[in-house]
Amino acid sequence: MDRTELADFLRRCRTRLAPAAVGLPEGPRRRTPGLRREEVAQLAGMSVDYYTRLEQARGPRPSRQMLGALARALRLTDDERDHLFRLAGEEPPPQHEATDHVRPGLLLILDRLTENPAMVVSDRGDVLAQNAMAKAMHGDYASRPAAERNIPWRFFTDPATIAGFPPEDRPELARAQAADLRATLAKRPDDARLAALVRRLREVSTEFAELWEQHEVGVRRSSAKRFVHPVVGLLEVDCEVLLSPAHDQRLVLYTAPPGSDTAQRLELLRVIGLQDMGVDGGANPIPDRSA
Repeated sequence: MDRTELADFLRRCRTRLAPAAVGLPEGPRRRTPGLRREEVAQLAGMSVDYYTRLEQARGPRPSRQMLGALARALRLTDDERDHLFRLAGEEPPPQHEATDHVRPGLLLILDRLTENPAMVVSDRGDVLAQNAMAKAMHGDYASRPAAERNIPWRFFTDPATIAGFPPEDRPELARAQAADLRATLAKRPDDARLAALVRRLREVSTEFAELWEQHEVGVRRSSAKRFVHPVVGLLEVDCEVLLSPAHDQRLVLYTAPPGSDTAQRLELLRVIGLQDMGVDGGANPIPDRSA
């Protein structure tokens, strides 16, 4: 690990990144360009002291998970992410494997979507980034342990999550979750993380195990969905799913017809989201808190 080079690289990446690029207000009292250290720490899900020590070339060696969180927080390109890993003495993620690194362009799009809930989800079902409205709608996935940021896992194992859907919709949603995972596993049969997720789900969920044995295969596309929110009530939304070029990440956007009851409830959700987050609606990448 080259602490001096790592510190210099982190400082340069931080100072070149405009606050608006990560959904933060410019503010009237910025004396230096780029983000503040505490802002990077917040985006990456680490303490300010920990990040400060990294920039001062005296911090401990960051974990691979924390390096990934830093790469997302600093909006690094794939090449810059790989450089970051090497400076920390780690091998970069293999190019042929699915990655949790959200491309800066995709995060920029997410930052601009302030009027509707939106999030970036991997094809394994891991929530990688949310805007404020998505956090108000589904909860803040960044506040959960890494293993609990997976949508299929929460759907089949968490009663609070399943209570967020009308009972009559749940069987079809369960089928879609299982079929989606099987399609991804068929595409990447050597994906160890995905295989482990499927194995755990088959062990703990009888419903998932039975659905898995049916061998249904299908990637989730755009559809109509209904959610039961504990504050604003029933949300009947159109769910648009946009795939990344490699088809390993998805931008999920929820919309409703103007003037509809759901549109009014989404506006209330937007207000709730902005109040809870204390920001202007920008998106934060999901950090890893293992470091």
